[in-house]
Amino acid sequence: MTTEHRTFLLDFEKPLSELETRINQIRELAEENNVDVSDKIRQLEERAVQLRQEIFSGLSPGQRLQLARHPKRPSTLDYIQAISDEWMELHGDRGGSDDPALVGGVGRVGGRPVVILGHQKGRDTKDNIARNFGQAAPGGYRKAMRLMEHANRFGMPILTFIDTPGAWAGVKAEELGQGEAIAYNLREMFRLDVPIICTVIGEGGSGGALGIGVGDRLLMFEHSVYTVATPEACAAILWRDAAKAPQAAAALKITAEDLKDLGILDQLLPEPVGGAHSDPLGTASILKEALLQNLESLTQLTAQQRRELRYQKFRRIGVFLEPST
Repeated sequence: MTTEHRTFLLDFEKPLSELETRINQIRELAEENNVDVSDKIRQLEERAVQLRQEIFSGLSPGQRLQLARHPKRPSTLDYIQAISDEWMELHGDRGGSDDPALVGGVGRVGGRPVVILGHQKGRDTKDNIARNFGQAAPGGYRKAMRLMEHANRFGMPILTFIDTPGAWAGVKAEELGQGEAIAYNLREMFRLDVPIICTVIGEGGSGGALGIGVGDRLLMFEHSVYTVATPEACAAILWRDAAKAPQAAAALKITAEDLKDLGILDQLLPEPVGGAHSDPLGTASILKEALLQNLESLTQLTAQQRRELRYQKFRRIGVFLEPST
């Protein structure tokens, strides 16, 4: 395991890291002393595989949230580079703003022309500050809508990648019409004729996620989350204690499994054991295959059928029946 990976080691990964370090130490000592310990190393490696599966198959909602926020988790631009045959980023909302927290452009995936857009977090502190930690401003949502209008005009499917703790909540954002920009996107996305596939690739937070989240299909990666508010904010509101975020994460039902059970999620995308950051190219391959499969089925429908299905999909969300006593 590299030093770079250790820097971002999560608490529940430590037992696995210690075992992998021990394996490397034994291997180095054996090579230095010309000793055959292949059987011992094989046993330890088998144990490491088993331990990795045990850890990542039993993660709590709070631990999944940590994975969704992992600094090395693939971002929108990472996926675009991995899945697209060609790509050209487009800038600006035609109103004087070009928000780096929300990126988009035109490209081809599987030979099919598409418009791709999504939230973009930074890789380090400097980059995160430049990207506002993936929290889009009103101009970002207006840029997204401009690109979606472009897609609709030229008959290109829309792929959106959601990865934000929420829309920018600063005073300046409100002055520039944050609420109106998101509400406008919600309304307008329902009327678009082209297929729309939304994928939560990391953290899907509040209205910031919904601003590009109205689609025919909602996909989520196994260790991504989708929530009305961050667990920290929820805990601060309910218990006046942000330290109770893990408890709030469980109560909010934010995981892909939770949303699948609730009928909100259309497809859960598996991640490599260890999370998306452990095998970015493998994860991108899973995403590309799912997108192409969904595009194939959606393009068989008429524009009117897609709009009606989209409308009915969101009408059903939040409807439930209380069990009789």
